[in-house]
Amino acid sequence: MSNKKTIIAFDLYGTLLSTSSIAHELALHFGDEKAQSIAALWRRYQLEYTFRMNSMSLYKPFLEITHTSLYHALSEHKLSLSEADVGRIMNAYNSLTIFPDVSSGLENLAKDTEIIAHVFSNGTNEMVSESVNKSPQLSGFRQLFKELITVEEVECYKPHPKVYEHLVRKARGDVRREDREGVWLVSGNPFDIVGARAVGLQTCWVDRMGDGWMDRLGELASGGPHVVVKGVDEAVREIQRMSRS
Repeated sequence: MSNKKTIIAFDLYGTLLSTSSIAHELALHFGDEKAQSIAALWRRYQLEYTFRMNSMSLYKPFLEITHTSLYHALSEHKLSLSEADVGRIMNAYNSLTIFPDVSSGLENLAKDTEIIAHVFSNGTNEMVSESVNKSPQLSGFRQLFKELITVEEVECYKPHPKVYEHLVRKARGDVRREDREGVWLVSGNPFDIVGARAVGLQTCWVDRMGDGWMDRLGELASGGPHVVVKGVDEAVREIQRMSRS
């Protein structure tokens, strides 16, 4: 067994930070029901654009992807916003709140000297830094994260193998098999889990809805999550337990 410290890399948007305030901003213009529909479609196209860019071996920064996919979602609803209003909605990414289970999990982790925490995101360096440092609640844990690791340097998106190798290289210094041991990804996104497992990382899926694992692509690739939990607090406890067993 490796004597290296355990690494936990937390996905940011949708795992640590809730994007519900984005829907709140949209609701100021379109009402609650339509805002929820726009927000869901926006997220769908935001991810779809990254997958398509990967397939075409193209890259545009996540901020541009996010901005463009919002216009796509609005167009599909036959709605529009001024550039100023779009700017205010985009700025909501800088004031996202954490999920209720995050605070206790990170407080627990802050007392653990045998685990090193990172943030690992599709976002740009600037976008992730702003989101973490300006979040009303997550900013209090900024010193817990050794690094805010993004895909910007490798110019491709999750679940491309290069981004997970980049994570390991940043966290361990190399990407040999032994360097991947004890490196955990905690994410609420099934595609992220399957991608990380495909390159040999340990994976913990956050299933807040309690619906269970339904993504069948893992059966054709590397498998599903090693651990399924209901929140970040439980994720930390499970990884602590497994790293010491």
